[in-house]
Amino acid sequence: MSEALDITDLACRRGGRLLFEGVSAHVAPGGALLLVGPNGTGKSSLLRLLAGLLPAAAGSIGFAGRRAFAGHEVALKPRETLGAELSHWARLDGGLMRLPAALAAMNLAGLVDVPCRMLSSGQKRRAALARVLAAGADLWLLDEPTAGLDTASAGLLAAAMAAHRAAGGIVVAAVHGEIGLDDAAVLRLG
Repeated sequence: MSEALDITDLACRRGGRLLFEGVSAHVAPGGALLLVGPNGTGKSSLLRLLAGLLPAAAGSIGFAGRRAFAGHEVALKPRETLGAELSHWARLDGGLMRLPAALAAMNLAGLVDVPCRMLSSGQKRRAALARVLAAGADLWLLDEPTAGLDTASAGLLAAAMAAHRAAGGIVVAAVHGEIGLDDAAVLRLG
């Protein structure tokens, strides 16, 4: 992994409302960027722009590597088992061989036979994070990744992010508090 992320004069318009404009940042390989600010200032929208899920109203995003996005909603079919659901996504993302390590990293290996409807909100959040790990993407885009996580699970996430960064990966996260990203740059919105 060696691709930097360059955000230049980015603007976002949602529902006819300008959320932000003139946003610029550079994140080198192994770096991290925390998006902070009050609710409604565009942190989640900025992540969606970076993921390619929304068009920018202005500006540009320079990044040619693979991206993985974990938003607020966790896409798990309630009747399917956790293992079946994560295997489905891992096949689509090209990460089937990385899935066992991702499950172990998020302490989910013992839950693969559990129907998703039986999982707690923290377990569902860890499942979304395991999907990001299994994807093998260079750029992780995380929207409030510690929401619903207990202290031990937040520690698992911090360890996974540290390993990703040590391998040259980049983490961009929208946060409202500490998530264990040491020396991350901060971008304030709002």
